[in-house]
Order: sequence, then structure tokens, then C-alpha cells
Amino acid sequence: MSASMLMAAVLASPDTGGGGVNVAKMMAIILGAIFINNFVLSRFLGICPFLGVSKQLDSAVGMGAAVIFVMTLATLGSWLVYHLLLVPMELTYLRTIAFILIIASLVQLVEMILQKFSPALYSALGIYLPLITTNCAILGMAVLNIDERYGLGESLVHAVSAGIGFTLALVLMAGIRERLETADVPPALRGLPITFIIAGAMSLAFFGFAGLGG
Repeated sequence: MSASMLMAAVLASPDTGGGGVNVAKMMAIILGAIFINNFVLSRFLGICPFLGVSKQLDSAVGMGAAVIFVMTLATLGSWLVYHLLLVPMELTYLRTIAFILIIASLVQLVEMILQKFSPALYSALGIYLPLITTNCAILGMAVLNIDERYGLGESLVHAVSAGIGFTLALVLMAGIRERLETADVPPALRGLPITFIIAGAMSLAFFGFAGLGG
């Protein structure tokens, strides 16, 4: 893959063509990914880490940062592979397999970095870190960018914004669950039952942002 081919693909993408960046469209993508179509609370993607890592605020922030990192790089890799390799070779039916391979490689990179530089966070995330490989939010992001026909710039903005939205939902849930540790919760609702009730209430609250979409 030559540098000239890569530059041509980027320049050919809708968000970089001739007229410059469409700021209004970018803002719509940002607000949509963070609030209106939040991956966890509106699209219901990435529920497993949302429920599993939201017990402590520190772990939630770490997982959110890892998801933003993987989601952004996976978007870059999947967009380039799809447009520069799969489309020219008429192998678009292999996109799901290709995207999963890209995501798995990036998760391995994140695991090695955390294990070396932040062993405490690595231990706190536990099994949920490698589960990012099968996190439907990451794969969903790669597929959505292709289906929505986003250019490279729009795809990256969408990925970062969705990662921020995922982190926001995770941190909010972690803050609530930490306070619930000292609350007088009925025995029958302790643990996952009260967590599901809170998640439902948060989802309803985020649906209130739908009006921002016009």
C-alpha cells in the first residue's frame, strides 16, 4: 500500500472533498454519538463491560480510556482496510472477519501497555479487558462507519465521540453504584437487579436528548 494510494483515499473521502470540513455535520456526529445515539444507553452495545466494570470509578475511567483508544485505532484500520483492500479486490463480504482481526490485534497492544505501565488497572479490569475484542460497540462502530458512508475524518470523529459517550455512561454508572454501597437497598434488589433498574432510568434520561437531533 503506497503513500500516494493512502493520500488519494483520504482526499477522496466526503468530508475532505473540495469544500472543506462540514462543521455542522461534524457537530451533529459528535452530539449524536455522545448523547442522542449513545452506544450503551441508546444503541445498547457494549453492555457487558458497562455492567461488569462500573463498580468502581477508577476502573470505569480506565476501561473508558481503553475503549476510546481501541475504538479510534480500530476505526482507522478498518476504514483503510475496507476502502483500500476489500473494495478494490471485491472482498467486502469479508469485512466482519477483517474488522475482528484488527480489533483483536489492538486489544493485545492495549493489554501489553497496561500490564507494563499500569499493573493495578490491568488487574482491576480483569477479564473485561480482553473482552473488548468481542465488544459489539467496537465492531458496531467499524460497521456503522461503512454503512453510513462516512469519510475517514468523519469516521474518526464518530469513533472518538462514541468512545467519550461510552466513557460518560460508564463513569455515571460507576458513581451511582459507589454511592449505592452505603445506601439502604432492599436485599432483593442488591447487586444486578438495582443496576438494571438504574441503567434503564439512565437510558430513559438519555432518550431526552433525542430532541437535539431536530
